[in-house]
Amino acid sequence: MINYILEILEQHGDFTSRSMFGGYGIYKNKVIFAIIADDELYFKVDHSNQQQYIDHYSKPFVYEKNGKSYSMSYWKLPVEILEDENQLPIWIDQSYQISFNKKK
Repeated sequence: MINYILEILEQHGDFTSRSMFGGYGIYKNKVIFAIIADDELYFKVDHSNQQQYIDHYSKPFVYEKNGKSYSMSYWKLPVEILEDENQLPIWIDQSYQISFNKKK
């Protein structure tokens, strides 16, 4: 899965990955903006882009710990966006900017 995702992403820039928590973090310029968990790709989301994920019927990444569910600010990237050469770079940039700005 990770090789497939990186192959698609590398058409739009220089990306790296790092194994983490049974999945992977996806980085652009050393800033994590996406994760792969349970063979699904999730992008960083905040108030500025959340509605577009909702409009594509996406859901946030949720994990369980000590019997409780926790939602993260990473939402599943819709397959139609992953396959869209025009939209994918826009969504990448949005998520990268969100992560970059939080890192400051």
